[in-house]
Amino acid sequence: RPPLKKLRHQVLREVARQAEQGRAVRLMFQDEGRFGLLGTPRRCWAPHNTRPTVGARLERKYIYAFSAVSPHDGVMDSLVFPWVNAETMSLFLAEVAQRHAAEFIVMVMDQAGWHLADDLVVPPNMRLMFLPAYSPELNPAEHLWESLREDCFANHVFADLDAVEHALTKGLAALEAEP
Repeated sequence: RPPLKKLRHQVLREVARQAEQGRAVRLMFQDEGRFGLLGTPRRCWAPHNTRPTVGARLERKYIYAFSAVSPHDGVMDSLVFPWVNAETMSLFLAEVAQRHAAEFIVMVMDQAGWHLADDLVVPPNMRLMFLPAYSPELNPAEHLWESLREDCFANHVFADLDAVEHALTKGLAALEAEP
């Protein structure tokens, strides 16, 4: 089966299974984004005959945003972590499961190593489904990072990771507040 038909079939099967228990199903798409000290250079307005300048850094330090979005109603859950691995992924899944404790969550994600790790802990009210390898265009959560980079990181050079985290959490909170 093509990937989207297979996903649809699996989701419908899970909806039927959970309906037997009187439980609603929430479909969510998950992804991680990396954000660092140097923002993304973007076009900007500048006075006529002047060339805008953007700072630069050689130091490379990053933090990671974990987000899951429900395409049905726009509900979004996010956390910021200093790294990506099975432990932080397990913490994120637990938080999403706790926020939607009354629902069964079908979480769709890519096949990153920490998503497939043996020590990944999946909550009992959640089932993971994986997109085909090398197919980011199938994941609507990928668009979150474009929006954050444009609105919160364009043409910025941050002093430290605390400033990056502040900008990132502010941007994620704005996205979560406006489904």
